[in-house]
Amino acid sequence: MLAVNYSTIRSKLKDYYDKATDENETVIVTRKDEKNVVIMSLDKYNEIMRTARNAEYLDMIDRSIEQVRQGKVVV
Repeated sequence: MLAVNYSTIRSKLKDYYDKATDENETVIVTRKDEKNVVIMSLDKYNEIMRTARNAEYLDMIDRSIEQVRQGKVVV
């Protein structure tokens, strides 16, 4: 993971895009107002989103199993 200030990113944007896509690097763009942003490849972003959705789905299944154990079901 790289942290780079906004001024540096502006002058070398393509280089950092290439690091994100070609080297699977995550780049944090730091700003004076602390409204930082992240640059990452679309593949990496999609992987993170897929993982988050899977975690939500597994949590829902766990809650459902617990409801069955407690007899909170309609038959």
